Amino acid sequence: MEEKRYLKWYNKVGYGSGDIGGNVGFAFLSSFIMIYLTNTVGLKAGVIGSLIAASKVLDGVSDVIFGSMLDRTHTKMGKARPWMFGAYFGCAITLVAAFSVPTTLGKTSQYAWFFITYLLLNAGFYTANNIAYSTLTALVTKNLKERVQMGSIRFMFAFGTSFLIQTITVGLVKQLGGGAEGWRTIAIIYAIIGLISNTLTVFSVKELPEEELRNGEEKSEEEKYSLIESIKMLIHNRYYIVILVVDILRQTYSAIINCGIYYMTYVLGKAELLGTFSGAINLALIIGLAFLPAMVAKYKGYYKLNFSGYLIAAAGRGIVIIAGYMGSVPLMLVGTAIGAIGMAPWQGNLNALVAECSEHTFLQYGKRIDGTMYSCTSMGLKIGSGLGTAIVGWLLDFGGFDGKLAVQSQSCINMLHFMYLWLPMIINILVALLLTQLNVEKANQKLREQKAIEAK
Repeated sequence: MEEKRYLKWYNKVGYGSGDIGGNVGFAFLSSFIMIYLTNTVGLKAGVIGSLIAASKVLDGVSDVIFGSMLDRTHTKMGKARPWMFGAYFGCAITLVAAFSVPTTLGKTSQYAWFFITYLLLNAGFYTANNIAYSTLTALVTKNLKERVQMGSIRFMFAFGTSFLIQTITVGLVKQLGGGAEGWRTIAIIYAIIGLISNTLTVFSVKELPEEELRNGEEKSEEEKYSLIESIKMLIHNRYYIVILVVDILRQTYSAIINCGIYYMTYVLGKAELLGTFSGAINLALIIGLAFLPAMVAKYKGYYKLNFSGYLIAAAGRGIVIIAGYMGSVPLMLVGTAIGAIGMAPWQGNLNALVAECSEHTFLQYGKRIDGTMYSCTSMGLKIGSGLGTAIVGWLLDFGGFDGKLAVQSQSCINMLHFMYLWLPMIINILVALLLTQLNVEKANQKLREQKAIEAK
């Protein structure tokens, strides 16, 4: 019997387009907030990086809090849609505020203004909106194929939006007057676009009744256990710890690459190249993910595929290093694309690997901690993102970066080479080494065989 369908094509597209709202703000913030604060406001990169890192720790903690609050929400609109709708108004306001630091304030007050707005945006409104948006996938349909389709469409909108924002922003800021006025105006435009996109998504789908989602089943008492118990089981799952460390490193890598506008501006001499490099990364990721199912089948799982992928990623970044010192932008783009293709398998099968780790815990203890694992994974992503941005800020300060100078010192140029060329390759090598310890599929098979023997 064919699985029941819940959605029309326009429901799926409407849902997926919600990532226009998410990424129009996220891509703008992650790629340009640092250079706006250093070059326009005149703040220190190291201090900014430290503040971002601190906010990301709090941001990670807020994931668990908002997830719990969403679970207890019951309204006529459903569980997730009210949070998604209401939270984005806060996202829009704080996004504009983050790019509107008053020039009349003293430096300490400017740092405080940025930290408060950035914290409210990320740890508050964006977290609430994004958790609700992600949860909608499970609340509007029970059809697995429809859920996959929704995720695929969302992915296309996410990458397309990120690419567009990174490509057009620098030019638009100049056209809108440049300086503080240009950044503030473009922030307002992006906030309005995000609001429209988010609102359309909220009202393009409808959550199913809770009775239908549960199929009339109630959670059994033996399945109920505390968060502390869940965390203890998580800590004892060495495969999940590897995943967590790898993803922190991966997000650190992404944050460093997202701050590549400094390298484009002061080494390559053209800030707009950030969009070109973003295009190479996103196109390569799309190609890599398109072939992922076939590659998983060929490699008979994730272990060899992920390890091989990161060896390719490290080799790609090696090409970027050589091309960077040669001054060859085309060759740098080739290396960047190769590196992104190598990283695609991990990006595509991360959720599946977390599920395997959850299965490992279940086989060991007879308890499932999927929610805790996914919440901690989200926390790791945010900590890694904050750490990467902090590292950029610290290295820029250490190299003697001065946002007021059109031409940076040689020590700063050397640091930019290390930061953009060498550090990403080092991270990829570390990830490849860690992935040698992530054969959780084999471990799970052994546990199943042991249980089968014990059952006889």
